[in-house]
Formats: sequence, C-alpha cells, structure tokens
Amino acid sequence: MIRKNPSGDLPQIHPDAFIDPTAILCGKVVVHANVFIGPYAVIRADEVNAAGEMDPIVIGAHSNIQDGVVIHSKSGAAVTIGERTSIAHRAIVHGPCTVGDDVFIGFNSVLFNCNVAQGCVVRHNAVVDGCDLPAGFYVPSTQRIGPQTDLSTIPKLTVQASEFSEDVARTNNALVLGYKRIQNEF
Repeated sequence: MIRKNPSGDLPQIHPDAFIDPTAILCGKVVVHANVFIGPYAVIRADEVNAAGEMDPIVIGAHSNIQDGVVIHSKSGAAVTIGERTSIAHRAIVHGPCTVGDDVFIGFNSVLFNCNVAQGCVVRHNAVVDGCDLPAGFYVPSTQRIGPQTDLSTIPKLTVQASEFSEDVARTNNALVLGYKRIQNEF
C-alpha cells in the first residue's frame, strides 16, 4: 500500500523497483531503481521535528528490504539506506540512521541512531544503538554494540560473511526482475 502521510507527502518510487502489494510505504519515502521491497515491510516517514519538517527515508538503488522489515524515524530525522544493501527479514532500522553501500543487516537486527559505513555486516539478532561502525566492520549474531563498546574487541569481517552478504544481494536483485515480469498476475 502506497499512501500519504499527514503532511501530504507521497512516496516516490522508481518504476524499476518492485514493491510487494502487502508492503506499506507511507510519506516522504524515496525508492531508487531495482529495489526489492518484500512482503509486509513497513517504511513510514510521517513524524515531523519541532519546526514541522522531516527528512526523507531513502532506499538506494539495487538494495533489498526483505519480509517484515520496519524502517521509521524519530522526529523527522533522515534515514538513508545505501546502494546494494540488504536489510534481512524482520530487521528494524529506526532513524536517525545512515546505512552505507554494500551493507548486510541480518534477521531481527535493530539499528537506531547510528551510522553503518560501507561494506559492514551486521549478523542476525544484533543491536547497533547510538554509535558509528567503520567501513567493513563485522557485528556477530546477538552482539549489542553501543556508545561504550570497544570496537577493537569485535572479530573482523570474514570472507564467508562477506560472500554470504553479496549472494543475498544478487538473489534479491534477480527477484526484482522476476516479480516485475509477473506483477500483473496478482
């Protein structure tokens, strides 16, 4: 469902993107080319700041927002998802938040008030809250990363984790083409 927010903003969706009919996109959302947004995802840009303004939620080209993902933002703050980035099933990205290019966010993970730089991998059920992750950083499953976390104690990104992330991105890019081809059949 594509709908306006109370401020009257309507999502802007590139014609080459695929949005599952069960997904909800509300308000000041910008979706670039070849993006896959899966079933029951909710991307909602509807809150304003004290001045009555809001920044958009932007989904970069060739990214995938999988089943049940929630992307929202506090008080109209910006959320940017880079290009070729995968946000896996039931993850929550709550702004203010910037997620760089070629990033993988695992199942049920939560991002809030953070910057996740290019090439990072955040595995399943992890939390990144109130801190910035440098490029190529790896967050193991179930890890909680916050402002007091000593990032030097976290294991480095493995080739296997990086390859898994790239495979997920490739698979979901192919799904965009397949679903666009049959979208008038459902």
